[in-house]
Amino acid sequence: IACYQEALRVRTFEAFPIDWAMTQYNLGNAYGDRIKGEKAENIEDAIAYYQEALRVRTFEAFPEKWANTQNNLGNAHSNRIKGEKAENIEDAIACYQEALRVHTFEAFTYDWASTQNNLGNAYRDRIKGEKAQNIEDAIACYQEALRVHTFEAFTYDWARTQNNLGNAYGDRIKGEKAQNIEDAIACYQEALRVRTFEAFPIDWAMTQYNLGNAYGDRIKGEKAENIEDAIACYQQALRVFTFEAFPIDWARTQNNFGAACYQGIKGEKAENIEDAIACYQQALRVFTFEAFPQNYLHTNHNLGFAYRDAQNLPEAYKAFDAAIKIVEFLRDEIISGSGVEEYKTKLAEENHRSYGGMVEVCLALTKITEAIDYVERSKTGNLVEEILSRDLKTIFPVDVATQLEKYRDEIAAGQNQIQQGKADNPKVLAQRLQELRQQRNDLQDYYFPIGSRFKFEQFQQKLDHHTAIVEFYIIRDKLLSFIFTGQTQQPIVWESEPKDFYKLIKYLKGYLIAYYTKKYHWQRRLNTRLHLLAKIIHIDDIIQQIPEKCDRLILIPHRFLHLFPLHALPITSQQGEGKPKILMDRFPAGVSYAPSCQLLQLTQTRQRPEEFTHLFAVQNPNANLPYTPIEVEVIKGYFNPPPDTEVLVENAATKAAIDSKPLNSYHCLHFSCHGYFNYQEPRKSALILANVQPTSAETNPERYLRISEEEKYDLDQCLTIDDVFELQLKQCRLVTLSACETGLIDYNNISDEYIGLPSGFLVAGSPAVVSSLWMLNDLSTALLMIKFYQNLREQIPLAVALNQAQLWLRDSTKEELEEWASHLPLILSHQEQLGDWFYKLDSMEKPFHNPYYWAAFVAIGN
Repeated sequence: IACYQEALRVRTFEAFPIDWAMTQYNLGNAYGDRIKGEKAENIEDAIAYYQEALRVRTFEAFPEKWANTQNNLGNAHSNRIKGEKAENIEDAIACYQEALRVHTFEAFTYDWASTQNNLGNAYRDRIKGEKAQNIEDAIACYQEALRVHTFEAFTYDWARTQNNLGNAYGDRIKGEKAQNIEDAIACYQEALRVRTFEAFPIDWAMTQYNLGNAYGDRIKGEKAENIEDAIACYQQALRVFTFEAFPIDWARTQNNFGAACYQGIKGEKAENIEDAIACYQQALRVFTFEAFPQNYLHTNHNLGFAYRDAQNLPEAYKAFDAAIKIVEFLRDEIISGSGVEEYKTKLAEENHRSYGGMVEVCLALTKITEAIDYVERSKTGNLVEEILSRDLKTIFPVDVATQLEKYRDEIAAGQNQIQQGKADNPKVLAQRLQELRQQRNDLQDYYFPIGSRFKFEQFQQKLDHHTAIVEFYIIRDKLLSFIFTGQTQQPIVWESEPKDFYKLIKYLKGYLIAYYTKKYHWQRRLNTRLHLLAKIIHIDDIIQQIPEKCDRLILIPHRFLHLFPLHALPITSQQGEGKPKILMDRFPAGVSYAPSCQLLQLTQTRQRPEEFTHLFAVQNPNANLPYTPIEVEVIKGYFNPPPDTEVLVENAATKAAIDSKPLNSYHCLHFSCHGYFNYQEPRKSALILANVQPTSAETNPERYLRISEEEKYDLDQCLTIDDVFELQLKQCRLVTLSACETGLIDYNNISDEYIGLPSGFLVAGSPAVVSSLWMLNDLSTALLMIKFYQNLREQIPLAVALNQAQLWLRDSTKEELEEWASHLPLILSHQEQLGDWFYKLDSMEKPFHNPYYWAAFVAIGN
């Protein structure tokens, strides 16, 4: 570095631009390899030097030198510590792809292979896109590189690429996991033919480290032996990776060595955990919050679980607290940097276990309200941010909202400068941004604590005297239920036994298999299934903790519990005449749902007009729901006539027509159509509108939703979750999704865990959404919806209106239904249509007694 800087005294940009650029390039290489100084700063300097070199080394003037610089700039972005990780990797990929414009297989064979190897590394680390596909892309790049990097021709490069290919197989998601790990081990062992301790000690140590990771994950062979092999590999690596010579690699190896000790089967468990703790503490000598936030996070996460198992709860609390603070710091960087939703979700997915560990530790320390705070911080974060951003001016006083917007804009601008490498002094700017974040958080919290600063006590104080909340949370091998009211001094916590939790997992699998493969069997046995679910989650034990005077219940499910009609679970209540009761009977003031306390709190801040007179409805876009016209015909009569009410019927109900309507002027949106939930890609779930059949043979999966071999829909003509997020529903009090599967959510998502159509409408502005949990019966849905809106006209609360309609449909005989229908304002053809159906039944028969007909609908929100 000193030599290059001396050279620049003569090689100036003005006098010798080509030589100046070469020295800038060399300085970039040197800073990229530098060991002294702070690693993060060295990489920033390397990036700056490469970017300077590119002022002269352009594609047009010096294509080969331009490509070399692009390749090395890609390496620097790949290794970058500052800025947003996801964006850094995208920058690296872009650089490598630029380099390959020149480094072709034909013209620069060796450079082509080296760039393919580097591109493989970037794809393996990539956050954007689907993880499984990124790893497949990485493997393909390494295999391309091995066409050139052969053992005979380029021995050293061959070994490096074998090592990297081993990393990719170790991370691989596609294929059989056990075989992928065996392939990884084979690659590392091949690499060690060249990477010996004597010839290449540093590379040898790195491959030993990687081999240790593979043995730690190995499925084949005996677990105890595999862990011992992993420990041996890490010990070998530490012969080279010393604290003095290679502090970063030493710390990384200490962290993974600790993880292997933690899993150790041989020896005393307590000693193994102590060894793990010692390793993690060593790693933290290097992995500080300031220098390596990601590594600091992961090591504290591991340390938290080790302390938990050692029963050192205060230290476990500290470690989890440190990890979670970093998660929320990194999340804040994403929000004010790229703002990409996918990055936030993946960050939360990677680190959700830290929240679960913290909840567990808080409960063990009897910090119950703090446990709920962390439960809330781990849920619906993206939705909370979206609503907070949209509703800023209604949640906060005008002057406060203005100041918060100023903070937001200044932080985003500064973060962008750091991300793009344009800050004059990144360290000073980063400190300034931290100060601004603190000021913003303090101001926001003074008026409305939310997000990472949510406070349970303040939420609880606003609950009325007759409302109870049950919030569920799934951790490790148990289901937690937090039960509280406005008067509860401390929330009651009910914990399932591990055996009940495993029964719940088995129940979920059976429920979904039956639902998707044996619809009739699932429908017929739904009542039996609900009785079984009630026993597994001990709903009676939970409900008995609620004071008798509470007659309203809000349920906050977690993950797959969102799929079940908990409001219809049977309970053994002592009230009444001893006949079997369900949850809705116990709470006559309504059973409703919320995704989280925070979202419930936010929906309560929405000021909506008292009137409920303006309706927008979609009716039967595909013209194949025979009873939907009856439903919408009656319901629209409960609202003002046009222009206050607008109904798009059949072919008129297109995406373009909806886009052209002022939806923000309606009090109620009612969609009576087909719905579809896509478990594989939840954001492609949609309300199916008119003209959705593809007009060509095109099958681009990004645009077309394949329901079956015969059936696919053009997503551009549907109302998808992403479309719903874009809506502005400023006057809306209620959205009713009278369609199949509109209440289902992505229960596999372990981050914010509430991605579905209801979340979209809540973010868009509606304080309440009524939606369904399964594929519906058209007739029972029409009758239920009409009764629901009749109840709403009586000025009774939303949840009560829905619950009463459900109980009415369940208990009504054919004779009672016929009498009720005779008073509906139906045209003659609709009267005859209903009459034909009633004619087939016995007068005292209860045609809709099965929960399948009435239990699907849930009221979500306020």
